[in-house]
Amino acid sequence: MGVGTLLIAMPQFFMEHYKYERYSPVSNSTLSISPCLLDSNNSLPIPVAEKSQSKINNECQIDASSSMWVYVFLGNLLRGFGETPIQPLGIAYLDDFASQDNAAFYIGCVQTVAIIGPIFGFLLGSLCAKLYVDIGFVNLDHITITPKDPQWVGAWWLGYLIAGSITLLAAVPFWCLPRTLPRPRSREDSSSSSEKSKFIMDDHTDYQTPPGEKAKIMEMARDFLPSLKSLFGNPVYFLYLCASTVQFNSLFGMVTYKPKYIEQQYGQSASKANFVIGLINIPAVALGIFSGGIVMKKFRISIRGAAKLYLGSSVLGYLLFLSLFALGCENSDVAGLTISYQGTKPVSYHERALFSDCNSRCKCSETKWEPICGENGITYASACLAGCQTTTGSGKTTIFNNCTCVGLAASKSGNSTGMVGRCQKDNGCAKMFLYFLVIAVITSYTLSVGGIPGYILLLRCIKPQLKSFALGIYTLAVRVLAGIPSPIYFGVLIDTSCLKWGFKRCGSKGSCRLYDSNAFRHIYLGLTMMLGIMSIFLSTAVLFTLKKNYVSKHRSFRTKRERTMVSTRIRKENCTTSDHLLQPNYWPGKETQL
Repeated sequence: MGVGTLLIAMPQFFMEHYKYERYSPVSNSTLSISPCLLDSNNSLPIPVAEKSQSKINNECQIDASSSMWVYVFLGNLLRGFGETPIQPLGIAYLDDFASQDNAAFYIGCVQTVAIIGPIFGFLLGSLCAKLYVDIGFVNLDHITITPKDPQWVGAWWLGYLIAGSITLLAAVPFWCLPRTLPRPRSREDSSSSSEKSKFIMDDHTDYQTPPGEKAKIMEMARDFLPSLKSLFGNPVYFLYLCASTVQFNSLFGMVTYKPKYIEQQYGQSASKANFVIGLINIPAVALGIFSGGIVMKKFRISIRGAAKLYLGSSVLGYLLFLSLFALGCENSDVAGLTISYQGTKPVSYHERALFSDCNSRCKCSETKWEPICGENGITYASACLAGCQTTTGSGKTTIFNNCTCVGLAASKSGNSTGMVGRCQKDNGCAKMFLYFLVIAVITSYTLSVGGIPGYILLLRCIKPQLKSFALGIYTLAVRVLAGIPSPIYFGVLIDTSCLKWGFKRCGSKGSCRLYDSNAFRHIYLGLTMMLGIMSIFLSTAVLFTLKKNYVSKHRSFRTKRERTMVSTRIRKENCTTSDHLLQPNYWPGKETQL
C-alpha cells in the first residue's frame, strides 16, 4: 500500500507545469491595459503567431501520447494487493477467533478505526487544496487565480506523498507478526452454531480439510466452483449481496461528487468542501458504525434482528435524505448563461448567448472562462465579454474599469467596474448550506448504524468454512460493480446539467466551469435516492427470505428432534442427542490458513 500510494504521486514530477486560461498578458506594473481592444486587434506579427500555433500543436502531440495514467493504475493495483490482509481476511479472522458475543463489537471497532483514515485524509486534502498544484516549482506571486476559481488545481500529489510515507511506517508492526498464529479453543460450544443452522442451506459437498493437513493449491482450485455455487445458491447471501451492491452504488456516487455538489450548489471552495466533509460528515459515519456494533453486542441481537436493524437504518436514512431536495440554492447570476445582460430576466436554454450589443465591438473568445464579478453583482465569463475598456493592477488585485456591459445592468450608482473571480451567492444560500450540513450528518449517521448488523448478517448466513471466500466475493462485487461504475455514470448524468464548458489548449472539451444548480441538485439527489429505494426493496426481500427459512428450518428441526427421541426410547443404547447434528463439521481457523 505504501509503495502504491507513492507511485500515484509520481506524475507530478514528470509532467509540465499546470497552465490555466489567463487574462491578457499581466504586467508587474499598474499600467492600464484593455482586454477588449487587445482581443479585437491582432497585435502579433504573422511569424510570431505561426510560431505560437506550432508550439501549441507540439504540446498537443505530447499530451496525446501522455502515459501518466499508468502510474496511477499501477499504484492503485499495488494498493489493492496491500489491502487484502486487512479486509476481507482480517474480518474473517476476527469472526473466527473472537467469541460470539464480542465478534460484532470487534468488527465495529475495526470499521470505526478505518474511518479515522478518511477523516485525516479529507482534512489533509483540504489543506493541499489550498496550495497551488505547482507549489515549490513556480513563483506563486505570478498566480492570478484563487482557490475559489473553477480553474484552480490544488497540490493533489502532496497528500499521496504524506500518506505513502505514513503507510510504510505502519507496515513495520506487520513485519513483526509471527509466521503462524496460535489456534484458539474450538467454538463448538458457542450458541452461534444452532442459530446458523437455521439459515444455512444444506448440501452434501464436503469442503473440510483435516486440522493437521495443510490446504493445497489444487484443492483450493478444485473447490472453487462448488464453493461459488454453494454461495450463490444461498438466497439470503445472494439477496444481501445484491442489496449491498446497489446501496454502495448509491453511496459511492454520492460521496464522490459531494465536494463538487457543495462547490456548485452553495458556492463554497474545494478546500472548504473537503474540510467540512472530513471534520463533520466522516466522524458521523464512524460514530454510526461504532453504535451499530455496540447495539449488536449489548442487546445480543439475533440474525433476524440484524436484518431488521439493517433495513430500518436504510429506510430512515433515505427518508431523511429526501429532505435535501428542498435545501438548494438558485443559479448564480452569470450574464448570457443564467440571466440576460440587462439583468432583468432569466435566460432559457435556447436564448443563451455570451454576445450582446454591449460587447459586440470586442472580438472576444466564446470558449474562454476568465470570470469577473461586476459591481452590479453579476458574473461575466471574461473581462472582454463584460466590455471592459481599461485594467489596472495585476494578479489577484486586478481591477477592470469602464465595463460597458456592467454599466448596462448597473445599480443606481452606475459603477461599471469589476474584479477577478465569480460573485458570491446571496446570504440565504449560506443558511441553506448550514441546514444541508445538519441533515447530511444525521443521514450519514443513520445509514452507518446498519453497517455492522449487515456484516454480521453476511457472516451468519453462510457456512463457516466459506466465510473468507464469501467476504472476498462480497468485497469484489462491491468494488467492481459499485466502486468502478457508479462514479462514471453519476459523472455522465451530472455533466448533462453543464452550462459552460472549458476548453483545453488543443481545442478539445475540458471540465465544466458552471452547472445549472437546479438540474445538478435533481440529478445528484434523485439518482442517489432511486438507487437507495432499490436497495431497500432488496433488503426487504432478505428479511422475508430469512423469516421463511427460519420457519421451515425450525419445523424440520422439531421433526428431526422428535424422531430422534422416539429412536432413543426404542434403542436405549443410543444416547446421542440431536444437538450434534446441528454442529458444522468445521475446525476454527481453516479459512485463515487457506
